[in-house]
Amino acid sequence: MSAAVDHALDLAAFVAASPSSFHAAAEGARRLEAAGFARQIESEPWQGGPGGRYLIRDGALLAWRVPEGAGPTTPYRILGSHTDSPSFKLKPNPDFVSAGWGQVGVEIYGGPLLNSWLDRELGLAGRLALTDGREVLVRTGPIMRIPQLAIHLDRAVNDQGLQLSKQQHTAPIWLVGDDHRSVLDHLAGLAGVATAEIGGFDVLAYDTAAPAVFGIDDQFLASSRLDNLSSVHASLVALINSGPGDSISVLAAFDHEEAGSGSRSGAAGPILADVLDRIAGSLGADVDERHRALAGSYCLSADAGHAVHPNYAGRHDPVNRPLMNGGPLLKINANLRYASDARGAAIWHAACRAAGVTGQEFVSNNDLPCGTTIGPLTATRIGITTVDVGVPLLSMHSARELAGVEDLRALAQAMQAFLAG
Repeated sequence: MSAAVDHALDLAAFVAASPSSFHAAAEGARRLEAAGFARQIESEPWQGGPGGRYLIRDGALLAWRVPEGAGPTTPYRILGSHTDSPSFKLKPNPDFVSAGWGQVGVEIYGGPLLNSWLDRELGLAGRLALTDGREVLVRTGPIMRIPQLAIHLDRAVNDQGLQLSKQQHTAPIWLVGDDHRSVLDHLAGLAGVATAEIGGFDVLAYDTAAPAVFGIDDQFLASSRLDNLSSVHASLVALINSGPGDSISVLAAFDHEEAGSGSRSGAAGPILADVLDRIAGSLGADVDERHRALAGSYCLSADAGHAVHPNYAGRHDPVNRPLMNGGPLLKINANLRYASDARGAAIWHAACRAAGVTGQEFVSNNDLPCGTTIGPLTATRIGITTVDVGVPLLSMHSARELAGVEDLRALAQAMQAFLAG
């Protein structure tokens, strides 16, 4: 078995353990602890000094390694990513009945390809906030399905295209007939608490199908949530496997990127600045020294990008057409939807050369709008050189995306070289 396939299978295990952003943060923390990182509780005094530490804020995971000899002006090398993926979030009072079916009220989270979620066995996963102040993670097995209308009842669907109402056509079924059990009762039972103890919940749907490595030479990984657990996983691998360097290595896996990042655990919020500020304080840095450290710092913002689609090649730039298993992407946009500039590109190319990795460039077709990432937010909030990178995918924002196994490992290798300086 090749090293790339091994990496893809480990990513598959990470995805399977991470049906929600909260689970992704918890699984990342578990892996960090196994590698010797210690947990930092935000409300407790900061644990300074050399070594690896991490903290969890809601669905975000921050981790860092301070090298021996670090001082007030030691710069940072930051790996940015996000833990969330497009999905359907459980609404308040989610139980309702329609035409004899027990259904689940959900609100669309982010921008999923709606049709890709039809006719799949879905589960629910997330966190329950209890009235005594505790929080518990919960996940179900396959309990729901969003059924598609049979072609006999919509004869024109293949000619006119599928039209889905986000309110009317996306509510999953989970019961039928006189069975009127409550979704919250079911979640409470799985969590081992009483329903009355649930003070609030952040619970989302997930596709329960297992990730799969496939292809004639095991070239591909099909999985849900590759956008952006592929980058979170690569960041974890790079941080855990990298040795202490001349910089402070930081992993910043934010939540809520798919919804705009505007939260206390999102990239538009204060979490990264909070961590960098407290690290600097533990090193005795004054205001001037903190700015000097940031001036020498860099961030790789890693988020999935687009591979050229053979059936829709006209939707891509006619020259820059990334192929799957052709290497990780440098993502570029003239209007700063990505943060990459010449300086950042040079840093990325140097990391790829050091890792023995071949990279590719991605730029959008001028006639199509370009997405964005945490990169511009991080560059704006923290004021450091930031470069946007990632692996090429097909079917981005589908319930089941497609990646190349060689690209997945290559991203982690380039990240590790970046951390090494």
